[in-house]
Amino acid sequence: MENKIQLGTRVIMKKGHPCGANEWEVIRVGADIKIKCCNCGRVVMLPRIEFNKKMKKVIEE
Repeated sequence: MENKIQLGTRVIMKKGHPCGANEWEVIRVGADIKIKCCNCGRVVMLPRIEFNKKMKKVIEE
C-alpha cells in the first residue's frame, strides 16, 4: 500500500481525539509526521510507521 501523504492532506485516524473530532490535517512530513486536530488545533507528532498504523483513511476533497 503506497501512501501519498502531503502537506495539507486531511486524514481520519482510527482513534478519535478527546475533543470529539477524528479529522486531522498533516502539517509536517518526513521521518516523523506532524498532524493538527481540525477541531481544537492540538498538534501531535508521530513516527511515520506509527502514523501509518493509526491512520484509517485519507479524506478526498
